[in-house]
Amino acid sequence: MKQPIRPAKVFNIIIIAQRGRLSFEAALFALSLRHTNPDFAGRLFIATPAHNTLWPQDPSLAAGPLRDLLSQQGGEFVEFESRDFGQTYPYGNKIEALEVLPAGEPFVFFDSDTLITGDLRDVPFDFARPGASLRCEGTWPKITEKTPGHATIWRALYDRYGLDFTGSLDCARHATDWRRYLYFNAGFFYYRCPKVFGQLYRAYAVDIRNDPPPELLGQTLDPWLDQVALPLVIHALGGGRDSLPHGFLDGRHSCHYRFIPLLYARESDAVVTLLEELTSPDHVKSVLDNHPPYRRLIYERHGLRLRQMFDQSALPQTEQMIRKTIKQTGLWLR
Repeated sequence: MKQPIRPAKVFNIIIIAQRGRLSFEAALFALSLRHTNPDFAGRLFIATPAHNTLWPQDPSLAAGPLRDLLSQQGGEFVEFESRDFGQTYPYGNKIEALEVLPAGEPFVFFDSDTLITGDLRDVPFDFARPGASLRCEGTWPKITEKTPGHATIWRALYDRYGLDFTGSLDCARHATDWRRYLYFNAGFFYYRCPKVFGQLYRAYAVDIRNDPPPELLGQTLDPWLDQVALPLVIHALGGGRDSLPHGFLDGRHSCHYRFIPLLYARESDAVVTLLEELTSPDHVKSVLDNHPPYRRLIYERHGLRLRQMFDQSALPQTEQMIRKTIKQTGLWLR
């Protein structure tokens, strides 16, 4: 019996690519999207920062086989100007790139170090209620005897922008539990309009960086600035931690692996199999083999050797512990 044809949810995807590692990661992303979503109805934007004073070293991806591979997978290259961040804070790319997307068209931003592993038509996005990745650890703020507590720090930020702090809380959790406070990994986020989201994201991030509330004294904003501002943006636009049901993104439909050594160490057998399948064709290998970490871990099979060092059903409690073990093997290759 034929399966009914599902109406496509039309939205655009944006990832970042620039000279170096990010472009190779972007190629893997594009390959995975085309493999698992051959009928994807939206546009895949490959955003690259323009060479300007905030990027003293040219970040653009030059013409050549890697750029061609991205185009062959349906990627559309768009260039954006860095006005507030640039080389000193490259995580700001995801904030500034949103301005080049079509206004009023729903979008999903993905970090380039992500694989799409399932049919995105199955993901129940509500683009009127923005959301982001909950696959994160309590990386910010860092609470010590010399700093205010979580509640004082986050309340200061919500109060500055006239936001409802109490309404953002998960009151089932204790006041000292970082998960009580709205916090995301910026590995993906989405909304119905990139212009609206991007303008607010930029405004909050720049203001926090330039004039942090006194309650943030002693807190480090690099590299966490994007993830400090993100929950404020999502809350201001009517979203939250429950905007997207669990198990879709960062689950059955996408994998934010972060670095290839971590993928081999901790991700599922299905993700490893997908990676090996995507990278096996000769026309792909001839491009990706030029990136030394991919050559060593994928094509010389050291990634599978690394994987055998970990029990994926009983991994170390934190990512830092996994990284430490990988580094001891000499296979922490980025």
